Amino acid sequence: MRKRTTESTAELIEKEHEGDRQFVTALHRGLEILRAFKPDDASGLGNRELAERTGLPNSTVSRLTYTLLKLGYLVYDDGTGRYRMGVPVLGLGYACLGGLRIRETVQPHMQRVADECGDGVLVALGGRDDMKMTYIAAARASAGMISLQLNVGSRISLARSAMGRAYIAGTDEHERAQIMQRVEERTDPADWPELRDGIEDAAAQIKERGFYVSIGKWQTDVHAVSVPYRSMHGDTPSWPSIWVVPDTCCRVNGWKMNLAPNSSRCATPSRESAVKASRN
Repeated sequence: MRKRTTESTAELIEKEHEGDRQFVTALHRGLEILRAFKPDDASGLGNRELAERTGLPNSTVSRLTYTLLKLGYLVYDDGTGRYRMGVPVLGLGYACLGGLRIRETVQPHMQRVADECGDGVLVALGGRDDMKMTYIAAARASAGMISLQLNVGSRISLARSAMGRAYIAGTDEHERAQIMQRVEERTDPADWPELRDGIEDAAAQIKERGFYVSIGKWQTDVHAVSVPYRSMHGDTPSWPSIWVVPDTCCRVNGWKMNLAPNSSRCATPSRESAVKASRN
């Protein structure tokens, strides 16, 4: 069970920027409305659901959805009374991907690793999106039939996934402290020690050998190897603490991961590790 807090994420962020005259609260709240939508919200969301997800007042949500509707960022279904994202949102997403030159650089190498590892393997690149990690590139075996159903734009947990934990390990002390505080605030007290230890274990592994191995810790049938990596292209998202994280996952029972040194297939020259998957 997730720990309930008296303040929503939107309220916490606004409190953090309280007194900052350059911070536009209305813009932040509008973006929170768009962020509330998930890929599986095929039937859309109503104002009440959006209020629940964002923690914003119903009256505020109504004004924001009306404005976003008029601008085309939301579309309204008269039959259901629900909103869905409009086409202009897709344009923003592709504009973001177009500015990430590292995607073009690593995609062929990611595909080669996926093909060599075979069925059941997903190789992905992600960056932080608040308390999630968002996939910005993904590759799976060309002839594969089974793998994680995650693609570009998919969001996974920052605190519980191998990719997210590797990201946390690669942050500076200030950002790491902020993340840990926010994770603790959103975690049931009974679950916090185990979650904290898992995050710290990832940091220890990366410090010792340059990568993090997670065996069934995100999902029982998913194993992963992740490496924190900062793009040298200067095209990562605007704040300097964003790191790009390669993540290789196996979802097939009976697979094991072997870490082989001295390969150019991994993300950084200083951490030359490759991931090979082979059956037990």
